[in-house]
Amino acid sequence: MTTGVRRRMGVEERRQQLIGVALELFSRRSPDEVSIDEIASAAGISRPLVYHYFPGKLSLYEAALKRASDDLAARFVEPGQGPLGARLLRVMGRYFDFVDEHGPGFSALMRGGPAGGSSTANALVDSVRQSAYVQILSHLGVGEPPARLELVVRSWISLAESTALIWLDGRRIPRAELEAQLVQDFGALLAVAAAHDEEMAALLRRVTADEPADGPFGELMGRLLALTAR
Repeated sequence: MTTGVRRRMGVEERRQQLIGVALELFSRRSPDEVSIDEIASAAGISRPLVYHYFPGKLSLYEAALKRASDDLAARFVEPGQGPLGARLLRVMGRYFDFVDEHGPGFSALMRGGPAGGSSTANALVDSVRQSAYVQILSHLGVGEPPARLELVVRSWISLAESTALIWLDGRRIPRAELEAQLVQDFGALLAVAAAHDEEMAALLRRVTADEPADGPFGELMGRLLALTAR
């Protein structure tokens, strides 16, 4: 016969539980709208006990942001085999999985946290961007990028962020179309840079050498050729 006695959590286990509860609430509403009382209630503990593990809402929020930022950064990790377009399309699929599941939390993360942001929140956002940057360079097989390539990759990461934030406000474009468009945006940015720089042109030829006609880059080329033929 069970007694119904609740198991006592250790300190770190309780902290992780509170972070998970906070993330779940932040995924449904803006963190500014979620109170410590709500977090405590969802976790099944008292408000003072929340403060035993976190000195305030901001510290809990930053811990939740850290977990979310680690998760988001991991979405850019992808094996280096196969056509670049297909790899980037899988990356965008995982990226928008996160955006779709954690809309309000994603918006808060990318805007630097509640009430105008904090230095910790801003640093976490920068760490996500840097991780994405390193991963994309890895996909391109480049260790020390030239200036134009750095501009392309960082601009594309910013474009993905802003596109996701705009998309969340109404979801007016089908998600799959948007993911494919962002991959094609990367190819377009790379192509424009290649038109101005032979080193970039050589890179473009190398990374697109095995692109199939029905892949994102091949489809973009076909559509552009069809437009110019009119």
